[in-house]
Amino acid sequence: MSNSTTSSSTAYGVLLLRVSLGVMFIAHSLVLKYMTFTLAGTAQYFESLGLPAFLAYATFFAELIGGILLVLGVQSRWVALALLPVLFGAAWVHIGNGWVFSSPGGGWEYPLYLIVLSVAQALLGDGAYALSPSSRLSLLPSPASLKPAI
Repeated sequence: MSNSTTSSSTAYGVLLLRVSLGVMFIAHSLVLKYMTFTLAGTAQYFESLGLPAFLAYATFFAELIGGILLVLGVQSRWVALALLPVLFGAAWVHIGNGWVFSSPGGGWEYPLYLIVLSVAQALLGDGAYALSPSSRLSLLPSPASLKPAI
């Protein structure tokens, strides 16, 4: 496979990751929190966990807006990183339920999986068809600097 084919395949693979992650965040905000549990019900659930009710609304909007930005490819690296606190919170909520989602109250494997996907998105970038591509994460060394000197 030529280098340009590999590069093109990678760009489309990252696009697939970005769009599917974005759709998942949109579904979690609209379908789960808004349509299934309602925002008021979600706020009551957050309060039952000892969290302030306003955090439910902030989570709803973070997931909805973040999901839309991911689907569109607007600063995807940074959006994926910005959504990590939501995912860590979800993992925290489900940690006592056990590993598998079929556990009562849902397991923590799905939030952990989404954390891994979000970190991968941040590392990989935007992929193909991004409206506003992200700048490279400056905390990571460039691939060229990782090659051994011969």
